[in-house]
Amino acid sequence: MATKRMTPGFSDQVMGLVKTLRTDAPDCVASGVVDMSTGMLLSYETIDNHPPEVLDLLAGATLDLFQGRTVVMIEDVFKERRGITSDHHFFQEILVNSENLTHLFVRMTEQQDVVAVVVCRKSVNVGMLFAQVRRVVREYGL
Repeated sequence: MATKRMTPGFSDQVMGLVKTLRTDAPDCVASGVVDMSTGMLLSYETIDNHPPEVLDLLAGATLDLFQGRTVVMIEDVFKERRGITSDHHFFQEILVNSENLTHLFVRMTEQQDVVAVVVCRKSVNVGMLFAQVRRVVREYGL
């Protein structure tokens, strides 16, 4: 008798995505997934201890980067000029370099309100970072 393979639920997919990003992204020190529609950090893995308030702020910062008031205004101007009426967002990936780290934020393909976040040492090869993260995001296709 064949056993039926269950499709993993959303939370299992999110946890798998976070774990794979953490292990496959070069020089990765932390990874996570943010749901901008709820403002929640859904899951994360880190090699360091971070204060809970920093983790709480990550979701809000991600929302500001992708859908802050000014960003939405820019998107709306381009949509109007191009005659686009969809809810699709233009900003898909954002790279931020801080003093010691590189942060990559990537919208998921299917669920535009879900963003994968990867934090790496600043010495990371940015091209390899983008290649690996894009591969993993495509693989999980959330």
